[in-house]
Amino acid sequence: MRETTLPESCDLLVVGSGAAGMTAAITAAKRGLRPVIVEKSEYFGGSTAVSGGAIWIPANPMMLAAGMKDDPAAARRYIAHESGNRFRGDLVDAFLNEGPEAISFLHENTALQFTHRAFSPDYHPEEDGAAEGGRVLDALDYDGRGLGDDLADLRPPIPEFTILGGMQLSRPDIYHFLRMTRSAKSAIFAARSILRYGWDRATLGRSGRLVLGAAVAGRLAQTVFDMKIPLLLRHELLSLEADDDGRVTGAKLQTPDGSKRVQSRHGVVLASGGFAQNADRRAEVFPHVQQGLPHYSMTPGPNTGGGIAAAEAVGAAFVPTNSNAAFWAPVSLLPQADGGVRPFPHLFLDRAKPGVIAVGHDGKRFVNEAVSYHDFVQGLIAKMQAEGRKSAWLVADHRALRRYGLGAVPAFPGAYRKHLASGYLKQGQTPEALAASCGIDATAFAQTVASFNTDAQAGSDKAFGKGATSYQTYLGDAENKPNPCLRPLEGRLYAIEIYPGDIGTSMGLDIDANGRVRRGDGSVIAGLYACGNDINSIMAGAYPGAGITLGPALTFGYIVGKAASEAAISPG
Repeated sequence: MRETTLPESCDLLVVGSGAAGMTAAITAAKRGLRPVIVEKSEYFGGSTAVSGGAIWIPANPMMLAAGMKDDPAAARRYIAHESGNRFRGDLVDAFLNEGPEAISFLHENTALQFTHRAFSPDYHPEEDGAAEGGRVLDALDYDGRGLGDDLADLRPPIPEFTILGGMQLSRPDIYHFLRMTRSAKSAIFAARSILRYGWDRATLGRSGRLVLGAAVAGRLAQTVFDMKIPLLLRHELLSLEADDDGRVTGAKLQTPDGSKRVQSRHGVVLASGGFAQNADRRAEVFPHVQQGLPHYSMTPGPNTGGGIAAAEAVGAAFVPTNSNAAFWAPVSLLPQADGGVRPFPHLFLDRAKPGVIAVGHDGKRFVNEAVSYHDFVQGLIAKMQAEGRKSAWLVADHRALRRYGLGAVPAFPGAYRKHLASGYLKQGQTPEALAASCGIDATAFAQTVASFNTDAQAGSDKAFGKGATSYQTYLGDAENKPNPCLRPLEGRLYAIEIYPGDIGTSMGLDIDANGRVRRGDGSVIAGLYACGNDINSIMAGAYPGAGITLGPALTFGYIVGKAASEAAISPG
């Protein structure tokens, strides 16, 4: 059971209960400080709890222990290429130097235990310094019973990312569930998983098996609670307080019992998740939003940038110059029972698969569908700007729809006709018929399908190169030959309308290599630290590989926890 009493003072106030904030608090506590975590939401776990859970750490101890090799210098070259002239060598070096140490610290001192992905290519594997595997870590699945009654306060998964009303699937689970009608081994795996879920629902009221980002958040939270670190929900940061010298000494919070002030002897850590849900800020720094194009964020609603705004009020610098203001993801809008819609992200389950293409309203393809979600949205935005339209379409044939699913439409044996009835999914017996139902140029679309099919039959996409890299084929279907990402579209066709979205912001507060927040002139604001999506991404708006948000989040959480404790020992 967690500590829930807000003290009048503490050693370190941590704002935000995602991976970055909890890591900062744990690290500081292990080094002798008494931290307190405050969380704006009614749930703890932040964006971490609803994320895919991937953690990108080059030369991490798990891969090295398994006999894999990695060169931090190669990783540095890769990040430098991806970041371009926005490359911050000091921050990247801190990440590469401290990342493996942070993983070892967490693995040895907390409930957060890791496994590495032996094969998980970086998003641009053809570039110098990229790796084919080992750099991505996942948390081991976690039994939520370890949280006791506090399990109910862990941010629940996105409903459309679950099956049977709340059952999460990990990456290995997805493999078996997609094959359960074709493999006895997979059918047995699926049956056992469903039986366990049923037992959890009966005894816990929700799934007790936590996977992906929920496993990261749950495991860190267990350590927070075991260490008796107070974690206060519904406590929103209103402002920071500083002394006459400008040193941050505490904060004003909105609590269930009114506004309160907390003194923090050794500073405040901002880890409140970035500003993705702040429409005004998005309009300031998202160029496509400025142009009137729609945008939908997958981050939790409380991620409105309160930590960033509070820091700016005491002189902190916000960095608005990244190549991309957020980590993009294409989304579709799933109708809800109340008449509204919920954005659903198209990350890796559908776009790269054979029998799937993306087209604009003009009926023409505009991007390699198998590139990363971040890269895909850059192509999507460019297409929308060129066409003067506010959406595009993801198209699949019947075989692809039933074998892999499309967006929120599940693969067989899941039901798909309800999505036709709601209008989320469109269908047509021919390319011309589908085009008519979607408002797509019918002649051009029919020509696009015919041209794509010719290339797909030969196994080479001449127009956009779909299935040309190890990362792309990794997301395809290995059983599909000769190219895991290519197959002609045949028979009945389906389409889902797609829009730009994000899974978190990349722009944020300027920091130094110790996680200390800086002013516009580069000077440090004493007593103020930041990590997670509240800081400007060390990738400067690029997205080099899976886990490049959680990897730096854990690393800079660890760096900040150390820096704050060292400053407490030697305040000068």
